[in-house]
Amino acid sequence: MKPTTRGTLAVVVAGVAVAVGAAATPAVAAGGVPVPVPLDGVEKSLGVQMPKLGMELPLLVPGVPEGPRYVEGRLIPEGALPQVPMNGKLPGVGLGVPLPRALGAGFDHVGVDIPASDLRTLTPGLELDAPLSAPDPQHYGVPHLKMPQVGVLAPVLQTVLGGDLGAGPGK
Repeated sequence: MKPTTRGTLAVVVAGVAVAVGAAATPAVAAGGVPVPVPLDGVEKSLGVQMPKLGMELPLLVPGVPEGPRYVEGRLIPEGALPQVPMNGKLPGVGLGVPLPRALGAGFDHVGVDIPASDLRTLTPGLELDAPLSAPDPQHYGVPHLKMPQVGVLAPVLQTVLGGDLGAGPGK
C-alpha cells in the first residue's frame, strides 16, 4: 500500500472515531437518556387535555471490583467471587396533570417532579474456604482437614430520593 493511501486511510479512520465519540458523549455525560412520552395524538383526537409525562432512563456504569486478598491460614483468597460496584442513576419522572378549576383560579395543573437520583450498588459476592488447612510444618507439611466454609455477601443498594409536588397555572 502506498504511503499516501495509508495516510488517507488513517485520516478517515480517525475522523470516524471522533464522530462516534462525539455522538456517544452527551448520553454518557448526562448519565441518563431522556424519554418523553408522546400523548399529543390522544389529546388532539379526544379534545381533552392529557397529562404531560417524561422520564429519564439511567445508564449503569460498572466499576472495578476489588481483587482477591490473600489471608494467612487460608488456601483460597478472600473475595473468591468479588462484589462488582455499579454506579448510575434511578430513573427520573416528571408528570403534570390538568385539574381545571379544582384548586381555584390560577391553579389548574398539579405537577410531580422526581429528579433522577444517584445510585450506588454492589453485586452479590461469594466467600469460600477449602476443607483443608494450610500446610502444617509440625506434621511434615500435611494439611489438616476442616469443615469447608461458604458465605454469600449480600448486595448493597444506596440512594437518596427526592421530589417536588406543586400546583399552578397550566402549560
